[in-house]
Amino acid sequence: MKATSSLLKANNPLSDTVKQKAVLDSREENVLSFDEKIKTFGFSPLRTSKTEILQINLGKMCNQVCDHCHVDAGPDRKEIMTKETMLDCLRVLKDSEIKTVDLTGGAPEMNPEFTWFVQEIHKLKKEIIVRSNLTYITSNKKNNSLPSFFKENSVTVISSLPCYTASNTDKQRGEGVFSKSIEALKLLNEVGYGKEGSGLNLHLVYNPGGAFLPPSQEKLKADYQRELNDGFDVVFNDLYTITNMPISRYLDYLLAIGKLEEYMDKLISSFNPSTVNTLMCLNTLSVGWDGKLFDCDFNQMLEMPLSSGVSQYIKEYNVALLEDRRICTGQHCFGCTAGAGSSCQGSIV
Repeated sequence: MKATSSLLKANNPLSDTVKQKAVLDSREENVLSFDEKIKTFGFSPLRTSKTEILQINLGKMCNQVCDHCHVDAGPDRKEIMTKETMLDCLRVLKDSEIKTVDLTGGAPEMNPEFTWFVQEIHKLKKEIIVRSNLTYITSNKKNNSLPSFFKENSVTVISSLPCYTASNTDKQRGEGVFSKSIEALKLLNEVGYGKEGSGLNLHLVYNPGGAFLPPSQEKLKADYQRELNDGFDVVFNDLYTITNMPISRYLDYLLAIGKLEEYMDKLISSFNPSTVNTLMCLNTLSVGWDGKLFDCDFNQMLEMPLSSGVSQYIKEYNVALLEDRRICTGQHCFGCTAGAGSSCQGSIV
C-alpha cells in the first residue's frame, strides 16, 4: 500500500486534519476501504444501536504531551468546554436513558468547571468515568484531594500507564511521569480505589510504545499486577489494551520513522470480523469540547461530523434522529477491528 507522498510528510504546512484525512484515505485501487471491508462480511452500512454512553471531551488542555496522543493535547491548548455546553449535556442526561458518562480530555480535571460538572452528573445517578492521566493528581497539593473527591462521587477512574517500568513509560509520556503516576496510584489506593470489595474501580490503560498491536490483554494484566504489586505495593482492578490510532501525534510518529504504510497494512491484514458487532461507536456518542457531536472520539479529532439529517450539536440532541443512524467511517477504523479489537474499554474480543 503506497499511502504517502511528498505532500503528506510530517513537516507539511497542511493542517493536521487535512493531512490525516489525506494519509488515511489514500490507497491503491486493490485496497478496500473500511466500509467495503465490512460489507464483505455483511455488516455494511454500520449503524448505531441505543446510546448507552455519552463520552464528553472537556477540553484539549493537558499537563502532559504524550507521543501517542490522538487529541494532540498539551499545556498550550486553549480549547475548553464552557459551563453553558455542560448544562446542555446535563439537560440531555436528565431526560435520557443514557447510563454512563465518560469524561475525557486532555486532562478533564483541568477544566475549571470539572468538580461542579461531576457533582451534577452524580446527582442524576449516572455512572461516571474519569480518564485521568494520573500526574495531574500529583501536580500540586490541592489536586491530592482528587482521589477523595472521586470516591465521594462514585467515579470510576481509568488511567493511562503504558508500561510497568519507568523507562518505557517515561519514553512515551515524558521524563518523571512514571514516578508521579505511581505516587498518584498510591493516593487512589489509600482511599480504597483498586482494592477488592471497595466498589471503587481503578483501571489502567496500555498503549503500545511502537508500531505494533497490543499483546493479550489478560496476560499483560497479570504482568502489570505482579510488577506493580511486588515493586510498588500498588493494586488496580483491570487493564485495558488500546490500539494506537494512526491520527494526530501518532500519525506524525509513524511518518517520521517511515512506518505508516507498514502499520496500516498490519491493521488491515489483522481485521477481525468478530469485533464489528461490539464496536464502541455502536452505543457511544462523542461530544466535543464545543458541543459538536461525533460517532467516536477518533472521528472527533478528525473532524468527521455525524451523518447528515441528524442532530449535530448536543444542544440540538434528538434521540429519534440519532438512534439507528449510519456511522461515518474511515481507514482509521481498522484500528478498532484489528486483532482482539480496541475500544475505550480495551480489547473487545
